[in-house]
Amino acid sequence: MTQAKDAGNPAAEVRKEDAFAVQAVAAWLREHAAEPFRADLEGVPEVRQFAGGASNLTYLLRYPRRDLILRRPPAGVKAKSAHDMRREHDIQAALKPVFPLVPAMVGFCDDPSVVGSDFYVMERLEGTILRRDLPWDLTDEQVSTLCGRAWDVLMDLHSVDVAAAGLSGLGRGEGYVARQVGGWTHRFEHARTEDTGDWSDITVWLDAHQPPDVAARLIHNDFRFDNLVLSPDDPMRVVGVLDWEMATVGDPLMDLGGALAYWVEAGDDDYFQGFRRQPSSAPGMWTRAEIVERYCDRMGFAMTPERWRFYEVFGLFRLAVIAQQIWYRYARGQTTNPAYAVFGPAVGYLETRCRHLVTS
Repeated sequence: MTQAKDAGNPAAEVRKEDAFAVQAVAAWLREHAAEPFRADLEGVPEVRQFAGGASNLTYLLRYPRRDLILRRPPAGVKAKSAHDMRREHDIQAALKPVFPLVPAMVGFCDDPSVVGSDFYVMERLEGTILRRDLPWDLTDEQVSTLCGRAWDVLMDLHSVDVAAAGLSGLGRGEGYVARQVGGWTHRFEHARTEDTGDWSDITVWLDAHQPPDVAARLIHNDFRFDNLVLSPDDPMRVVGVLDWEMATVGDPLMDLGGALAYWVEAGDDDYFQGFRRQPSSAPGMWTRAEIVERYCDRMGFAMTPERWRFYEVFGLFRLAVIAQQIWYRYARGQTTNPAYAVFGPAVGYLETRCRHLVTS
């Protein structure tokens, strides 16, 4: 994941399998970087890698006068749409004028002779990125304020005028929910490994219970605390939103459901607590039900517990597919990152969690 100053995930030595030709990147940047950045890019930067995240590879380029971030896809078999560097770059470039919480883009490269794949470079936002636990002593009231402001950012994004941002072309019209159910089911089937369980009752339930689209809004599709940058001067103020690789125009309630699949609250079971990678269970943080109520009240969407169940199940299923795709790469030896070893058992747990919801 793209990083700011972050004690929870410091940049480390580049893994051998993820190394690239640093001098080639430095030369490309000196020629192609956006004008405001080019004057600060003399010489060859020190390169470090962020271990966090399980999708695109993220590096810190440290120049004497400026830090930058480089993003590129991982090696091995992967879902094409999930690693489109041009798309990720262009969405942020278009969104920046109307949603200032995105980083400024420095440059996009589609010349495979530089690092062997497309990549893009952007500014490094200064601030704090939260990991599993809060790094400060905050009161419950302050934590609640932070939580509310974070979810307000998602609501602000869902309120962006898509046409004004020049991003109308991201949408494919009505049927977003149906495409998501079908698309993620298809991805799951193509990422199966020998230990994959039988999810047919869950996918049949999702297909039978899908609601019509409620709206067509700009959605992030990976909204979590560890994709937010908090101000270095005010830890309760969000100054950046990162990781736009799955952003699109679609149903905002599907985005909310996907985000809440990662929201482990204080009352969840011990195994799900092991999933927690953000301080969502800290005293003062809202429950998933409270977030849904706040969101629907502000956005004007009617909601019942029975209706919300679809979005909750879909969010957990989608998370399981993402985990299964990563586990597939690890099980096939396409990556040796030891952090991925837990993804297989995690898929099995999410299967149980989804099944409990669809049968309750």
